[in-house]
Amino acid sequence: MVAEKFDSPFKGRSLLNWIDWKSEEISQILDWAIQVKAESHAGEIHQRFVGKTIALIFEKRSTRTRSSFETSFGEEGGHPVFMSTQDIQLGGKESVKDTARVLGRMFSAIEFRGFKQSHVEQLAQYSGIPVINGLTDDYHPTQVLADIMTLKEQFGTLKGLTLCFCGDGRNNMARSLMLICSKFGINFSVYAPKELQPAQDIIKICEPFAAATGAKISISDDQSVVKGADCLYTDVWVSMGEESLKEERTRLLKPYQVNAALMKATGKENAIFLHCLPAVTGQEVTEEVFEGPASRVWDQAENRKHTIKAIMLALI
Repeated sequence: MVAEKFDSPFKGRSLLNWIDWKSEEISQILDWAIQVKAESHAGEIHQRFVGKTIALIFEKRSTRTRSSFETSFGEEGGHPVFMSTQDIQLGGKESVKDTARVLGRMFSAIEFRGFKQSHVEQLAQYSGIPVINGLTDDYHPTQVLADIMTLKEQFGTLKGLTLCFCGDGRNNMARSLMLICSKFGINFSVYAPKELQPAQDIIKICEPFAAATGAKISISDDQSVVKGADCLYTDVWVSMGEESLKEERTRLLKPYQVNAALMKATGKENAIFLHCLPAVTGQEVTEEVFEGPASRVWDQAENRKHTIKAIMLALI
């Protein structure tokens, strides 16, 4: 079987975060995601990854990321190979640099989901093949592209929308959302306690992008910051690797729970709720909101697959 041709100017590039990507380049991948979703819903079968292989390195467990990469790559005729920390020596007996050079000679691409951003950067530096960041402690680029796709499906446009992240403003989701919203001209606000507000490094990275697109960045521990938001977004209070801090995080973040009152405080009748999942209902979000008419979390979860397929088509 001959693989179908997919023309992309991004072949050979890596996606470690969205910093070095122009907004029009991200928009092109978003358009492809919309295309492959339409193909999927129409029941079309394509074989654009025939003869291709991808190494899927997972230090952290996953439902959506793993399922998205494996199913979309396999359905296109490619061969995904899953590798957990029990399967390979990454960063242990064998250095990341050496692992990268071995995998680069055997695979068409690498996906990495783990802790250190430096690890995914080394994989990209030494493998010689495209590397995709499936999540690190600093960035989650594949997730936020699905989030942006969900916003576009809901509102038909992106520029001028307002997204408010409620919760731990230091985590990889808040950082990545600030970055991609700045690129698209989406106003981005953070509703978080002072102890958990975004670090200055990501603010400084995003400010020039926001200035260029007209996006406004607002950070506050006052609930008034949610007013005017088209979307309230939250994440779990305790991230992977921080389980020992559960009691402290719960105390700090309980006032920032997304509930019916907070949704109403946006002042927008058509405001939606998003969550990258998995969710702990009753903590960061109430059952009423999570299962309610404003929730778009299942569309958002499905869009992980289509955006990841589009990213792989673009890079591989």
